[in-house]
Amino acid sequence: MPHIAIPEGVPGIRGLFSVRPETAGPLLELAQVLLHAPGSLSRADRELIGARVSALNDCTFCRTSHAAIAACHLDDQSIVDAVVRDPETAAIPEKLKALLAVAGRVQIGGRAVREQDVERARLAGATDIEIHDTVLIAAAFCLFNRYVDGLAAWTPSDADGYRQRARHVAEHGYTAASPAAVAALPAR
Repeated sequence: MPHIAIPEGVPGIRGLFSVRPETAGPLLELAQVLLHAPGSLSRADRELIGARVSALNDCTFCRTSHAAIAACHLDDQSIVDAVVRDPETAAIPEKLKALLAVAGRVQIGGRAVREQDVERARLAGATDIEIHDTVLIAAAFCLFNRYVDGLAAWTPSDADGYRQRARHVAEHGYTAASPAAVAALPAR
């Protein structure tokens, strides 16, 4: 049960957005820039970073949501599951493994990122922008995860609802509609 009054049937962060639409706009725009706008990392890679950090933070809603979006981009749920479980053993490029390791260090704390973590990413081919974006995505997901779980937002257990919503986000992004309209989308 949520800690505050949230419209019934509106899951996770979308329910919280309906409580404070004025904060929803900037948070949706941040998600749009970090996860959907053109960038040197693929949309799938950026969603995988979000899903992995959410898994490390034990945020079921965000982990499931962003894993589903990554799966839409990759069309391969098994890769997503492997990354969420343990990126080091997943069949992904070394650069992504190194960036996910950096993201994992950010999840522990900003100062937990070591020079050797950054150097590993560079040696695997990551640019400064990709390292920057990885750190920012990981930090943002720590905020999103704590927002969702700190207010005990409703977390549905129906995987189909996550997949349906994921298709919309993968195709249209995070700011395809106004924050109020996004928050008001029915749970599926």
